[in-house]
Amino acid sequence: MKRFILLLRAVNVGGRQLEMKALREAAQADGFTDCVTYIQSGNLIFSADGDEASIEARIEMLIAAKFGFDAVAIARTADHFGRIAAANPFPDAVDKMLHLCLSKKEAAPESVASLTARGKAGERVAIAGSELWIDYTEGVGRSKITPSIIDKAAGSPVTARNWNTVRKLIELARTG
Repeated sequence: MKRFILLLRAVNVGGRQLEMKALREAAQADGFTDCVTYIQSGNLIFSADGDEASIEARIEMLIAAKFGFDAVAIARTADHFGRIAAANPFPDAVDKMLHLCLSKKEAAPESVASLTARGKAGERVAIAGSELWIDYTEGVGRSKITPSIIDKAAGSPVTARNWNTVRKLIELARTG
């Protein structure tokens, strides 16, 4: 059994409400163990057998059946998440401005140039390992690098978490 960190895209925004306690309980009832959620943005940590793709599909089906809407789920093992964090290409970034962007498929190599061209002065974009990182130096709300632009550049659905959240998820995966 492996420890996973799973991120849901676009829950608790735009009318797609999903209480984290209900998600945790549904996952537990579906056979996932040691389930922990963190904040209301769709972060689920658990233990399970299987690979990342099968885990993602299982959670997406669970959400559709139990909660009545489609949600993109992106999973990585806790070990993989640790390696991702260690590869942070912008260690000098302000924690809440730095975002790890996980995509369903490996981010397209040309996504860095495409996103950099859209960014405001000072914003930085990089791929480290297979993951996309964006340093929103002036904040996400002011950036021209929007979720739909990121999806298009990456070549698949993407969800992002700030550096503070990434570190907390890794900590919870290790202690939970």
